[in-house]
Amino acid sequence: MNIQIYGTKKCQDTRKAERYFKERAIPYQFVDLTVRGLSKGELDKVKSAVGLENLMDTAGKEYARRNLKYIIHDREEMLLAHPLLFKTPIVRNGARATVGFRPEIWQDWR
Repeated sequence: MNIQIYGTKKCQDTRKAERYFKERAIPYQFVDLTVRGLSKGELDKVKSAVGLENLMDTAGKEYARRNLKYIIHDREEMLLAHPLLFKTPIVRNGARATVGFRPEIWQDWR
């Protein structure tokens, strides 16, 4: 199992996801979206698992700050250019991925 958690240190759900895997002694790699976003290839894999519409945090501060509610934009380009627009945490295990805190799905990943 090769778990990757994409999120920010300030996000409650990201910290809960890290704690979930730590408590079960499952190794994971944390990727801080404030430092590095997803590559095009990583985004494509996550997008195929959860859908592009589920990846953008339309209720988040970054979305409001950029006033994206009133602007026509390409979601994929915006997510690649501004990783803080992602809904977090994004948890990947190979081709499988989830968005948000989803322990009911992660328990079946063994």
